[in-house]
This record gives sequence, structure tokens and C-alpha cells, in this order.
Amino acid sequence: MIMSTPSIQFFAGVNEKLGNVSLRRNPNTGKRIVLMTFDQMQALEKFNSFTKKALNTMLLTDEEGEINVTPSSTKFIFGGDEGDELKRVNCQFEIEQDDHWDRFMRFMHRYADANGMAYEDS
Repeated sequence: MIMSTPSIQFFAGVNEKLGNVSLRRNPNTGKRIVLMTFDQMQALEKFNSFTKKALNTMLLTDEEGEINVTPSSTKFIFGGDEGDELKRVNCQFEIEQDDHWDRFMRFMHRYADANGMAYEDS
């Protein structure tokens, strides 16, 4: 088995650092909702969005392989004195199937362990 550091990418070869993740369930549909928050975007630094290949999905990679996620919404939140400083990026998607959920959670546990993040029940 190949051990690889878990990564999240929007552009090929540009790893993003996850700031927070929130897991919820839609009470009407039962679908699980994942909200990933990024405090900064490497894809936007140093013209990466112009020089690197866009994946058109969010690519989650770990020792089990790759998960391609198509976000249902991506919001860029700006602030600062001029309102032009990127504060964070929120990326949301839904997971319907239990096996997909289980695979996503295995990825998240590996990502959290590799990046010093802790899981909290709210």
C-alpha cells in the first residue's frame, strides 16, 4: 500500500489547506451536507489559476486513491478596509450514498491526522 499525504486540490499540483469542515444532515432529504472552509486559496496565489490546469472538481487524494467532488456551491467571502481581502472560501456539497460517506470520512480522518486537526461533536 502506498502511503501518501492526504491532499485537497482545485488545480493540479496546488494543495489547499482546509481551515474547517462542518458536517450536517438535511432534515427534509436526509442527505449529508459537507461545508469545507478554506482560510486562503493557494489556487489564487501567484497566478496558479492561470498557470495550472483547473480540475473542474475538488480532488481529495489519500492512500486509498482519489475522490472527485463537484461542489454544489462555492462562496468567496471578502472583507478588510477596502472589501477586497479574501477572508475565506466556503465550499459545500452533498453526499447521498452511505459508502461514499464512509469513504469521505476515512479521507477526513486521514487529512485531520496529517494536518493536526481535531474532530469535535457539536
